Amino acid sequence: MKPPLPRSSHRQASIALALAAALLGAASVRGQSVQGQTQGGTLSAIVQPEPPTLMLGLNQQAPTIYVAGKIYQGLLTYDAQLRPQPALARSWKASSDGLSYTFELQRGVKWHDGKPFSAADVVFSVDKFLRTAHPRSRLVINRYLDSITAIGEHGVEFKLKEPFSPFMSLFVVDNMPMIPKHIYEGSDFYSNPANQTPIGTGPFKFKEWKKGSHIVLTRNPDYWKKGLPCLDEIVFRVIPDAASRAVAFEKGDVQLLRGGDVDNVDIKRLKALPNVTMSTRGWEMYAPLAFISMNQRRPPFDNLKVRQAVMHAINRKFIVDNIFFGMGKIATGPIASTTLYYDQNVPQYAFDLRKARALIQESGVNVGATPVRILSFPYGSAWDRLAEYTRQSLEQIGFKVQIEPADAGGWAKRLGDFDFDLTFNFTYQYGDPALGVARHFLSTNAVKGSPFVNNQGYRNPKVDALFANAAAARSPELRQKLYSEVQNILMAEVANGVLFEIENATFHQKHIRNLVQTGIGLNESFDDVCFDKK
Repeated sequence: MKPPLPRSSHRQASIALALAAALLGAASVRGQSVQGQTQGGTLSAIVQPEPPTLMLGLNQQAPTIYVAGKIYQGLLTYDAQLRPQPALARSWKASSDGLSYTFELQRGVKWHDGKPFSAADVVFSVDKFLRTAHPRSRLVINRYLDSITAIGEHGVEFKLKEPFSPFMSLFVVDNMPMIPKHIYEGSDFYSNPANQTPIGTGPFKFKEWKKGSHIVLTRNPDYWKKGLPCLDEIVFRVIPDAASRAVAFEKGDVQLLRGGDVDNVDIKRLKALPNVTMSTRGWEMYAPLAFISMNQRRPPFDNLKVRQAVMHAINRKFIVDNIFFGMGKIATGPIASTTLYYDQNVPQYAFDLRKARALIQESGVNVGATPVRILSFPYGSAWDRLAEYTRQSLEQIGFKVQIEPADAGGWAKRLGDFDFDLTFNFTYQYGDPALGVARHFLSTNAVKGSPFVNNQGYRNPKVDALFANAAAARSPELRQKLYSEVQNILMAEVANGVLFEIENATFHQKHIRNLVQTGIGLNESFDDVCFDKK
């Protein structure tokens, strides 16, 4: 009799069965029927903080993904069970050896400037633009992709150098946005003027960005899904103060709030408002997990005992309960409990100031010799309070600490340039550790230019090998074994200071339909978001 599969293996097996069925042919395109709903209208939302850019191929900060996900599209999207669904690809199939994947594209798709979208754009996007410029996707592309070839105007074939088990989970829009070849080919991707006026294939076109005030997207009249989008416009308002954002929603000036748009202390009150709906769905693909990033390139965080002391000095239950008002769950490791190959049997760091002080003494490091700079995380007042709490906690074990404020662009640049001592971040898991987790720890990804790589400078050749072997393994049991080992090492070495799994609340007025329908939630295209008929 065979032993039972581990929990994650059961899930992997069910996903594999669903994927096998999907590979035989795509399901019908979502969102074609809008009966009982009205065409037109303006949806008013908030973007918080204001993004540094809307060029999704170059920047994947949360506010950029939220807005630009209506402009750009990927080949696939994913349902709440993370099964692939059609987007710019209408169908797909895989070879039995897992080395070849063929996609058939939608017909009649145009870029926002009227040029036709074709297989040549897919080849350019993946093989040229994303291979060079995307901080996450380029890892997989350069490591596993042997070639991508156009098959006529509407077909593309990916060939891999070796099996990569989560390949079909790679095509979420912010991982693999399609980029117009006719605009970017032969240019400097980072300075192309089109970065300021993004052009995609999505249901909404860029109209206006008034810095510090609002971003406006307008209906794409040539959108490839007949009769869509429903809305005429989406206006993303920039409101720096959390209390003012809550008031704007209460007054009806804003109809939609995304996780992080308001302080968590306001959630209970907003949930009780009449004609308001709250949901925590739509984060299944991302499973965000917050952590402390300590720069290991220089003292004092180049010392393991100091990093362990920091973890014992932080009361993570207090953080979840009192700073984020219960909207989260203490993380046990770098892989979220809702993600494949999670293992809770790893080293833990209980809140223990006596233990923290003892570790500082054992380290032999004078942690008070030079002030530690906390680079503030510019995603709302809860993160500001977390910085203050962390300063107080570190000062209790002998550190001198100063907090340095930054906006979203400044934070991303400084983290990407490794110009920090300690900061906060959260990672999107993307359904598989090979896609969302490995990037933060691989030695080869300790490169400047992005806030979502191995910014802390952690290096361990054994961890590199474990991640590589786990990504290539075809057996769920073997992948679980390898990822369990890597989780144990990362926690023992405090490769990052894991804090908590984030729970996000979406609020919207009840007359808005079809907002959260997939595993990427509000980062969807919004092509079938509509208002009820009056």
